[in-house]
Amino acid sequence: MLFCSQAFFLFFTVIFLAYWAIRWHQLRVWLLTAASFYFYAKWNEWLALLICISTAMDYLIALGMDRSTVAWRRKLLLGVSLVANLGLLCYFKYANFFLASVQQALHSVGADASLPVLHVILPVGISFYTFEAINYTMDVYRRRIPAERNLGNFMLFITFFPHLIAGPIVRARDFLPQIRRRKRWDWPRMQLGVQYFLMGLFKKLAIADRMALFSGPVFEHPEQYTTGAIWLATLAFALRIYCDFSGYTDMALGSAHMLGYKLAQNFNMPYLAVNVSDFWRRWHMSLSSWLRDYLFIPLGGSRGGNWQTCRNLIITMTLGGLWHGISWMFVLWGLLHGVFLVMHRAFAAFCKTRPRLDGALQTIPGTGLRMALTFACVCLGWIFFVTGSLEAEARLKADQANAQAGARTAPVTYNAYHASLVVLRRMVSPHAGLTAPMQSRTLWYTVLIMALCHALAHNGLWKKMAVRMPAPVMGFGYAVVLTAALVLAPDSGKAFIYFQF
Repeated sequence: MLFCSQAFFLFFTVIFLAYWAIRWHQLRVWLLTAASFYFYAKWNEWLALLICISTAMDYLIALGMDRSTVAWRRKLLLGVSLVANLGLLCYFKYANFFLASVQQALHSVGADASLPVLHVILPVGISFYTFEAINYTMDVYRRRIPAERNLGNFMLFITFFPHLIAGPIVRARDFLPQIRRRKRWDWPRMQLGVQYFLMGLFKKLAIADRMALFSGPVFEHPEQYTTGAIWLATLAFALRIYCDFSGYTDMALGSAHMLGYKLAQNFNMPYLAVNVSDFWRRWHMSLSSWLRDYLFIPLGGSRGGNWQTCRNLIITMTLGGLWHGISWMFVLWGLLHGVFLVMHRAFAAFCKTRPRLDGALQTIPGTGLRMALTFACVCLGWIFFVTGSLEAEARLKADQANAQAGARTAPVTYNAYHASLVVLRRMVSPHAGLTAPMQSRTLWYTVLIMALCHALAHNGLWKKMAVRMPAPVMGFGYAVVLTAALVLAPDSGKAFIYFQF
């Protein structure tokens, strides 16, 4: 049930009206919990039941940890929770991927092996709600929050449908107090929710799905396209993934606001970042902070020497890449960003001892140069990300066919490693071939519109304009945005990229 589908609009309208018609707070909580279960069960009812079972397990484990004062018992309960949550994630998401990788490695050295194919379906959003469950049990173990006594409140924390599929990753200490607080109708908040939702809808339909028409065919068959088409497709994918993911987040935030809840901010104009470290403070912020608090810092963070800090950065980003999907290209993407972070750390230390160089980089031209270099590094990473996404999609289809056949007879029809090499080779040396799938004028218009919107938001002009704008003008603007989104949307829409993670 996509946020931009008619089915979701009908679903949300019914839940919205019923929610605000109910006066009893706890009944509202159970209504949202039931609605969230239905939202997920529309895709697969058995996996919706699996989420409920794992959530109930974490609920009971956290209660046990909270009541116990025996250190070894609390550690044992935490270990059970971590093993169960990570075990489910590894089984459903990575089991067939690792078995296929082992079989491929054995075949490459001449061994004739046929490993089993597991008949599993990848639960949508499993990576997100697994991290939410882990942050809850970890915080209860560390005594940062008390265990939630109300099962309905905890079930809603995990399954709240706006963030269930693709985040943002919510923290228990932020969201559980909101669930306990009674909600009252608030017109400004409703307006804010509508603004967020329409902005996300426009990003998804008018920009992300149209950019998919540029980037999709090129990355699916890069050997057929010219060097210019490759460069344009890379730029188009950078716009696509930002508008696709941030568009989903905006619609999630808008839906939550209209129900009286506030989700975490997930994006802050990441393509204005002046270095890769700054990029990760602006991009997928809920994941970045989770990796920092529950992986990087427990590994030692930056408390050790320079080598230990670099090692921890590499490990954190590599595992963060693996979290994204079932392709080694995601691991390479994460490793690449880890290397970028290490290089930035070294260059920042280098600049500290050279005030003139540091001062030059802080000027307007220097800042523009840093933004351009950062964007180039991010786009380089997107090449591995998009090929990994296409391979993961092909792998899921092959796994389903192989599970039905009971053997690995259906091959993965896309090779991300080969495609990445072809893209990189054609980017650095001119090649003939097909031109871009669509007119480049549309792409440049999109770039111009996004640059203008970033400029208005970055300087705070949009907020000042919105406050002073009369209500009829604002309403007309909403209608224009909705109409533009529906008119500019391609005939065949695309699923959100992060749904496969």
